[in-house]
Amino acid sequence: MRNRPTAGRARLALALSVLLGGGALTALPAQAAPAADGLAVQYRTSASGATADQSEPWFKVRNTGSSTVQLSQVKIRYYFKADSPNASYRFACSWAVRGCAAVTGTFGTLGNPTATADRYLEIGFTSAAGTLAPGADTGDLQLRFYQSNWQTLRQSDDYSFNGAQTSYGNWDKVTAQLAGATLWGAAPEGNDPTDPTDPTDPTDPTDPPGGGQTLFDDFDYASHTDPALPAHGWSVRSNSGGPGVPGATWDPSKVTFVSAGGNSVMNLETSTAGTGASTTQTEVLTKSMKFKDGTYAARVKFADTPKSGPDGDHLVQTFFTINDLKAPMADDYAEYDFEYLPNGGWGEPSDILYTTSWETYNPDPWQAVNQHSERRGSYAGWHDLVVTIDDSAITYYVDGQLFGTHDAQYLPERPMSINFNQWLIDLDGQTSAAPRAYDQQVDYVLHVKDRVLTPAEVAARVAGYRAAGTGFVDEVPAS
Repeated sequence: MRNRPTAGRARLALALSVLLGGGALTALPAQAAPAADGLAVQYRTSASGATADQSEPWFKVRNTGSSTVQLSQVKIRYYFKADSPNASYRFACSWAVRGCAAVTGTFGTLGNPTATADRYLEIGFTSAAGTLAPGADTGDLQLRFYQSNWQTLRQSDDYSFNGAQTSYGNWDKVTAQLAGATLWGAAPEGNDPTDPTDPTDPTDPTDPPGGGQTLFDDFDYASHTDPALPAHGWSVRSNSGGPGVPGATWDPSKVTFVSAGGNSVMNLETSTAGTGASTTQTEVLTKSMKFKDGTYAARVKFADTPKSGPDGDHLVQTFFTINDLKAPMADDYAEYDFEYLPNGGWGEPSDILYTTSWETYNPDPWQAVNQHSERRGSYAGWHDLVVTIDDSAITYYVDGQLFGTHDAQYLPERPMSINFNQWLIDLDGQTSAAPRAYDQQVDYVLHVKDRVLTPAEVAARVAGYRAAGTGFVDEVPAS
């Protein structure tokens, strides 16, 4: 984040959208089971056409029994008709509350083919998926599969497909097993999923690449010294240097974690008494530069006034991604900013919010190549910030509304880190020597690799993680 954004053109980009559904789940297994053990499966499709580029069966699995279930012992089968005798298929997980890394998918061939099924997709879980308490469900399992040659597939003749099922509901044309016992659903006639002679097809492996891996952090930590922070990939800055007031320090102890609205939030405090030596700034960033295209989101609380002392400092409160400038005007630099200036600065007299996409810059003499959008006025309070990056544009949203769209020339060439910081541009806004301190708070951060999500889809994913009690997940591979 540099000190002077410059204006540019804006154009509209289309965001992909995925329908999300839900519904109440009642236990109606097709086969009786002991009271201690019970499963039920809800299904919906996100690709409802008779033909599609890929089939998208989504599931929720609920424990209807009275004892806790190890998800690693659960198998779900979705039955379908191959598009040709030699067709091969690939599986992918777009998103799962328990994490796509904890979900597996393999294909098998039925021993007794029927008019609507000769193959199946079997969904399983690794130990990382954890357990399912009585009455609990897995949350969304947003899955898909497709022909290896990407030819259009026909799903209207598939046993387990229901194009009308676009919101979650019980579906007994998939089966669910627990430790080898079928507790839900009916397989195509003559194809008991417990049959040990049922052949599998090892030539069609799980194929998770293609995006969807997620970083989510609810910022539930004890302090800046909590060992979980670095274990989860975060660094709390203490080294000197810009941006900000010359002589200022970056103080890790001013990064704290407090309760707000029933959630743990990260608090960044920046303070000054009117000199560089008295100024402390705060920054938290990922240690790894492994984030590039996809969706970035955070819920951030901006403040117009200090929590103590006189107001007026030229403060910058931020959420951004960035990589290193290897040389002045290097063309592989990238940075994407939300920057709120509650008291103006950079020539602005009062409150302004910037979003800025950077191609490169030269620090001395100053030269910037970027594009920005701006809106004047107060943004005090909590705001949902989303930026999406695909192969055509960078698109920014604030509270679900389009804020700005920036051109493809500003797309990143290299991966970046994810950062939050609060700092002072200068000491010209308030010349008092009285101490004052400002807070910026962060509720959560989310990144979904190589997927463009709408703000509504972001909110649904965050709600899903919280409903499942998931405070942290990082599936994003190292670059």
